[in-house]
Parts: sequence; structure tokens; C-alpha cells
Amino acid sequence: MAKNRQRKHTGETHPYVSEAHEGRPAYEWVVAAFVALSAVLALCDQLFWATLTIAVISMVSAIVRLVLRTRSPWKIRSVGFDCFFGFALGIGLLATYAAIMLL
Repeated sequence: MAKNRQRKHTGETHPYVSEAHEGRPAYEWVVAAFVALSAVLALCDQLFWATLTIAVISMVSAIVRLVLRTRSPWKIRSVGFDCFFGFALGIGLLATYAAIMLL
């Protein structure tokens, strides 16, 4: 199948994206379970552990994507895109939590 498809009227190309070529459901369910765990922790007033859970799973997913590249079970777009947002979310959550606690 073609890597790029052309739009009919504009002549622009965009990357081929298909659910069949992105990620693995088992890994995505593990990430979803950690998000659910984080929600339960937040409801139990354990905001530090809820924030840490999301931050860690975000950064672990970025590391998995960086190390495994095309064999990674966690794919959204390109390796750079996935890693940037994974690390940025993790570090951003921890920095925000730390800043709020220092106030």
C-alpha cells in the first residue's frame, strides 16, 4: 500500500495512517489500566500517587517507543512525536505537581 496518499482537490499529500499498523491492543489496555488506577487513586485523595502513575506510564511508553522504534507496541505517529509527547507529559505532570506543592 502507498506510504502517502494524495488529496483529490488540493494536491497535498499526507502520511498513510491505519489502525492496523499502529500499536498493539494488549499494551494499550495496560496503559488504560494504569489510567484507571490513577483515577481511583485521585478519587481516594492520593493525588501524588495518581500524578506519579500517569507520569511514569507516560515516560515508560516513550522509552519503549524510543528503544523499540518500529517494533514498539505503543505507536501514535512518528518515533520523535511519540517520545516528545511521552516525556513532555511525564516531566510536565511532575513539575506541575511539584510547583503546586511548593506554593
